[in-house]
Amino acid sequence: MKILVIEDDPKTGDYLKKGLRESGYAVDLARSGRDGLHMALSQAYDLVILDVSLPGINGWQIMPALREKGDVRVIFLTARDQLSDRIRGLELGADDYLVKPFSFIELALRIRTLMRRGVVADPDQYQVADLKLDALRRKVTREGVEITLTNKEYLLLHLLVKHQGEALSRTLIASQVWNMNFDSDTNVVDVAIKRLRDKVDRPFATPLIHTVRHVGYAFGEAPADPDAAET
Repeated sequence: MKILVIEDDPKTGDYLKKGLRESGYAVDLARSGRDGLHMALSQAYDLVILDVSLPGINGWQIMPALREKGDVRVIFLTARDQLSDRIRGLELGADDYLVKPFSFIELALRIRTLMRRGVVADPDQYQVADLKLDALRRKVTREGVEITLTNKEYLLLHLLVKHQGEALSRTLIASQVWNMNFDSDTNVVDVAIKRLRDKVDRPFATPLIHTVRHVGYAFGEAPADPDAAET
């Protein structure tokens, strides 16, 4: 899931970016209304977290353009706490309105609730062969043995498990896990896969992470394309 934060206060913006990334989201940060509007209209986001008081173009002015785009959810996150402000934000088409100072836990819960509306929610529990992933508790076990993962290792595994049986390109993996464009001179994905294999595959009899030649990686009991894959 990809989130755009439009927030001009450096401390709040950095706090949101760090917290949301640690929660597993891909996050971009715009520090002005004009930059935020340009990013929102030129890229695909699942959610925009929008301040009202912004330099250049304010949140009230940005909101109609986001609604015209039509395929993105919006949460106003602002110090404007009057009832008239809340009504205005919701009448402009925002999906939610949260007042500063705010609790990050509450924001995270509102995001989760909002993104489940009208869509088929991702399952909280996954099982592939003898591997189980509990998305709520971020717990991974194989053959009943708990596997300790770093945050990035967990995000990488969750992506692979969620798309089990599919061949995922290195470009897609890099954009989803590291929120970066894949550079052919960068081996960050391959290094991370090697480390994940050391924990998820090496100690067990059956490998679940497979290399798909000229593409990337796949997860499952068998390669996505047996004729083009190697473990």
